[in-house]
Amino acid sequence: MYTNIDAERVRHQMTKQDAAASLGITTKTYLSYVRGDTPIPSDVLLRMAKMFRCTTDYLLTDDHIDADK
Repeated sequence: MYTNIDAERVRHQMTKQDAAASLGITTKTYLSYVRGDTPIPSDVLLRMAKMFRCTTDYLLTDDHIDADK
């Protein structure tokens, strides 16, 4: 799961439906991307980064990964 994508959506006070509509995709597709069920196409990832004003690396990083493992 891409927790930073969901965190940015919440931080920007967007619903899942709002985020999907802003990206030009369905809510079902958005959820599939965030859960990691479907790879995020590069064009959609770039739109997410622009929408959330952050880097693509940040969106794809899981902050909860234990560095010792």
